[in-house]
Amino acid sequence: MAIGTPLTKFLLDEQRRYPESTGNFTSLFSDLVVAAKIISREVNRAGLIDILGSTGAQNVQGEEVQKLDELANDMLIRTMEHGGHLSGMASEEMEEIVKVDGKFPKGSYLLLFDPLDGSTNIDVNISVGTIFSILKRPDGSDTTTKDFLQPGIRQVCAGYILYGSSTMLVYTTGHGVHGFTLDPSIGEFLLSHEDIRTPEKGKIYSINEGNSKHWFPATSIYIEKIKANEKGYSARYVGSLVADFHRNLLKGGIFLYPADRKSKNGKLRLLYEANPLSFIIEQAGGKSSTGDKRVLEVVPEELHQRTPLIIGSKADVEEAESFWKYQEA
Repeated sequence: MAIGTPLTKFLLDEQRRYPESTGNFTSLFSDLVVAAKIISREVNRAGLIDILGSTGAQNVQGEEVQKLDELANDMLIRTMEHGGHLSGMASEEMEEIVKVDGKFPKGSYLLLFDPLDGSTNIDVNISVGTIFSILKRPDGSDTTTKDFLQPGIRQVCAGYILYGSSTMLVYTTGHGVHGFTLDPSIGEFLLSHEDIRTPEKGKIYSINEGNSKHWFPATSIYIEKIKANEKGYSARYVGSLVADFHRNLLKGGIFLYPADRKSKNGKLRLLYEANPLSFIIEQAGGKSSTGDKRVLEVVPEELHQRTPLIIGSKADVEEAESFWKYQEA
């Protein structure tokens, strides 16, 4: 499809390829796009209105809630709950799921999201993002937490919105990865990156080396190995997962947030971060791993489950996995 194609047209054209489609997913995705535009506007006004800094509260993860976290979380819920396409939502910021209230019609989809990944970087004007995952609700009369505990291979859609020098939406429904850039002059996302393919091997590694004192031997050995590579790897770590992932998706490379002695189960959230990004990277020709298992095959046991994450170019991830045989406590 031509570069510059509006996202609305792109979605409708995709829908027409499947005669059995009801249009419910297209409408759901359109509601999500509205929320993305509103959050983008607020992020771009962050220095002009009182939405910087912490609220003084902590989320279920024990992390400080930023004002923009709260705003983005509320905006997604308010925008998505009335469309009649969802039966429930789960947010990284909330301990319990959000059931669609009885005053709104219920749908057959479930939405999971990290409303504003990397929000602490807002104060210093570094790119942040929203990560989302869409599942089909299992048959049943009521929506429960258990409905959300599905392995990543069951996702029907995953994506992220990057709020940076431009606002970009990247998503997959299992038929390739496509990127759209928001044109603020017309208020529409336009196709800018069709059928994104990540390089087979990259030259960038992204890891928080401030955690090196806690690393298991596998991580230390691997990082020292790529540093010694004669062809040279460049270290690039923003501390905003969406920004680091997006760069490596386009340029090639590897992002690592492995388990360590401090976080033996990993640090990132399986349902809100690892699963959606893993779905995207696999659709782009890359790979994602916990170190010894495909992320998308992990069966969640709890809503806010954490996981190690090694993700990026296929050859780089496979090389990193080969080092995990040295893992020990």
